[in-house]
Amino acid sequence: MVRRIGLLTGGGDCSGLNAAIRAVVRRAEKDNVSVYGFRNGWKGVLEQETEVLDLMATRGLLHRGGTSLGTSRVSPYFEPDGVQGVIDAMEVHRLDGLIVIGGEGTLSASLRLHRDEGIPIVGIPKTIDNDVSETDLSIGFLTAVQVASEAADRLHSTAESHDRVMVLEVMGRHAGWIATYAGIAGGADAILIPEVPFDIDGVARHLRHRAGTGRDFSVVVVAEGAEPVPGTLELPESPIDEFGRPRLGGIGHTIAHALEERTGFDARVTILGHVQRGGGPSPVDRIIASQMGVAAVEAALDGAWGTMAAVQRFQAVRVSLEDATRELKRVPESLYRVGEVFFG
Repeated sequence: MVRRIGLLTGGGDCSGLNAAIRAVVRRAEKDNVSVYGFRNGWKGVLEQETEVLDLMATRGLLHRGGTSLGTSRVSPYFEPDGVQGVIDAMEVHRLDGLIVIGGEGTLSASLRLHRDEGIPIVGIPKTIDNDVSETDLSIGFLTAVQVASEAADRLHSTAESHDRVMVLEVMGRHAGWIATYAGIAGGADAILIPEVPFDIDGVARHLRHRAGTGRDFSVVVVAEGAEPVPGTLELPESPIDEFGRPRLGGIGHTIAHALEERTGFDARVTILGHVQRGGGPSPVDRIIASQMGVAAVEAALDGAWGTMAAVQRFQAVRVSLEDATRELKRVPESLYRVGEVFFG
């Protein structure tokens, strides 16, 4: 019998998290299940910083961006006695299980805690990169696409006014979902993503060809993790963050400079950065977050621990956490080729 559930949001923030929190609480209350929210992700679990979440506490959250619980990139597996800290928090608060909302890193830690320590966990995928497997969409992705698409639309008008090349850099460390979706929706003239190494000379030839047919402006959308064909363009070395990963951002400047050198065209750069994470969620993000929140509670009530609430073909489904975190979901070639049809 499930009577007390812990809830946390981990990793980077994004739009739609509050809608998921609200949905978890609303669905839990229908079965008289108490929800205890941990502040600031796994950090709050280790420090046992909780708050009771009820109808009043979650009222008005649906349209708000960010997460009312706060978040962090702390992982139990990178903290001294972190795993024991999670076990202790479960015992102290007499929790029957956890609902964890996060991206690939947070969900992978959740899988290990469930598989190796027997902690009952249900996951909910959130990441603007949309790179969690076994779900068509992750919370936050479509809001980020909306922001990036609007930016591409705005850059078109200024590019055309000044006969410039406008380079729009968006997030996407290992997967180019935002760049691909926003590039197609925003009518980009080239899309550069991590899945498809780019030839900068080929991009330059394409832009010169456009100019030769009377189109003296172009918009190039690039994911921050895009990589050139080996030996074609030297990228500056990225600083390393506290987790040992390259701190990405700024490839747009390298590409703009390279295109100016190869074409003689004036180029400008816009880096959207964290603006993609912020603001109120799109209608679809509100809907899928609500679907996933309800589905996660129902999975917990059914004892379906070790699963993740996902959306497939517009329906909320349960999938294995192990399957969801086995590999990153990357942009398929077929989708990228759709974008290529419209380049130029």
